[in-house]
Amino acid sequence: MTPAQQRIVDQVRARFGGRAAVTDQAAIEPWLTDWRGRWHGSSPAMLEPDCVEAVAAIVTLAAEERVPLVAQGGNTSMVGGATPNEDGSALIVSLRRMNRTREIDASYAIAEAGVILEHLHTAADAIGRRFPLTLGARGSATVGGLVSTNAGGTQVLRFGPMRALVEGIEAVLPDGTVHRGLTGLKKDNRGPSIDQLLIGAEGTLGIVTAARLRLVPAIVERGVAWLGLASPNAALAVLRALEAATGRIEGFELLPRESLGAVLEHIPGTRAPLASDHPWHVLIEATSDDFAAEASPALLTRLLAPLIERGLIADAAIATSEAQASAMWRLRDSLSEAERAAFGPATQHDISVAVDAMPDFMASAAAAVEAAFPGTHASGFGHLGDGNIHFHVRAGDRAAPGWIDREGPAVSRLVHDLTAAAGGSISAEHGIGQMKRDELARLDPDRVRSLAAIKAALDPHTIMNPGKLI
Repeated sequence: MTPAQQRIVDQVRARFGGRAAVTDQAAIEPWLTDWRGRWHGSSPAMLEPDCVEAVAAIVTLAAEERVPLVAQGGNTSMVGGATPNEDGSALIVSLRRMNRTREIDASYAIAEAGVILEHLHTAADAIGRRFPLTLGARGSATVGGLVSTNAGGTQVLRFGPMRALVEGIEAVLPDGTVHRGLTGLKKDNRGPSIDQLLIGAEGTLGIVTAARLRLVPAIVERGVAWLGLASPNAALAVLRALEAATGRIEGFELLPRESLGAVLEHIPGTRAPLASDHPWHVLIEATSDDFAAEASPALLTRLLAPLIERGLIADAAIATSEAQASAMWRLRDSLSEAERAAFGPATQHDISVAVDAMPDFMASAAAAVEAAFPGTHASGFGHLGDGNIHFHVRAGDRAAPGWIDREGPAVSRLVHDLTAAAGGSISAEHGIGQMKRDELARLDPDRVRSLAAIKAALDPHTIMNPGKLI
């Protein structure tokens, strides 16, 4: 530990108690590795504030001492965005003790940065409301991280990503001042929004300590359907037809035959929803918050019937119970685990293009990658409804120890080139972190220059999450 780091630790302990600064390396060790186990860092101390005043004091001390800070919540970043550097120069600031829901009513909740997403869901459900964002890591991901990465998930189609659900932010800026934006003003034209600037900034412009989040009515029932069809283009046609007919479609997930096959083979207790085989499958969820409205299963039956008659859908099954609906979603939620078991190593890409362009992009990108790397197999699955596909390139015939390290960067470079050429994004929902930082700079230097200028203005001493995003 450097003298500057030691001074910060000593002052934090003196002002906020011994629990506010942890130096036991055994306790810190679990937080030095990212969610995927790909990045490993080092830090001599983990600071654990329990209020915004303590965070402000920590940041003020760090600014004075020029000591970098890395904020952490649930440490669920998929791109190494919350892992400290290997040199031990940064202190971790854990927000997990800031886990209170300060206010909650029918229209909003004010949740501190350390509130776990699943706990927020429970609190909203207790008053007959819901927070309409969910993802696989909901049992460990925290509000601060969700805001800082502009998290997405399976409900973006209807409600948008985190950016659309945040009504205000409390955060500590790099000089230690507190931005207090939790009042929920509907109109506020005092220049650009600091709140929106912090959303998706990955902790590089400040530390989010609380957020005011939009709540919506709780679901009274849902309808879930599983479709078999010929192509992603047919899936897009189905999506557009449903969107034109109703605003109740909340999930629209696309997956190929081989991915479903991997789940059925490797995930115990799963079964195919359809008796017949199809090249592509779609999982649809429609919801209702009104007991008087047409039941969601009946709505799906009525809207899908003419699409079957038109030949867009080859076969369909609509869940007749909550157990069947959950079983269908389990197939989707198990895709990544099943593909690892079935197909071995793969390069994984969290990309987006315009929704209408995605079906053709999936086909052309897969063909281009397989031609450039013979023996590989490329395919995508995921949120077709919002243009976000998880595009995986499997080693296939090229599989050998070290394939990912040896050829993975070249594969990803090609996938990213194809995505950029299509006007898309190389990070649809996971963020940039350290994994995609160099690729962002290569593909979009103008954007990076703008981000760097903002960073230099707000964080001239580069103490906020160094080495991430830019």
